[in-house]
Amino acid sequence: MSTNWYQKLVLGVAGLIASGIGVAIMAMPHAFYASNGISLGTDVNLINELRAPGANLVALGAIVFAGSIRPQMARLSAFLGATIFLAYAFGRLVSLALDGVPTDSLLAATAIEIVVGGLCLLAFRRQHIT
Repeated sequence: MSTNWYQKLVLGVAGLIASGIGVAIMAMPHAFYASNGISLGTDVNLINELRAPGANLVALGAIVFAGSIRPQMARLSAFLGATIFLAYAFGRLVSLALDGVPTDSLLAATAIEIVVGGLCLLAFRRQHIT
């Protein structure tokens, strides 16, 4: 299997975004969520529930990133990147329909997730066996 510059770039950027967000959620959940107008308060259970998916994003982002440097992982990484970002976008769109319009920063996150997920989907479709 081989990867082209587009796939390497998309997988590298997508992996760094996912892992970076995960690290931010794990390391500083109050600051991360405050940037979107969300106050977490002192509920230990809530913070615990948020750090766990943050760790998941770090791990999944690392796998997506690995596809940018290991050609044999590129197809899996592209599929995983598309799944991660498009699932987040889908969840936000469901919330938009059921709960109303969130802050501008969360709307921007939705747009970014659609774009990055779509780019990963294109990278997945472009991956071929040589």
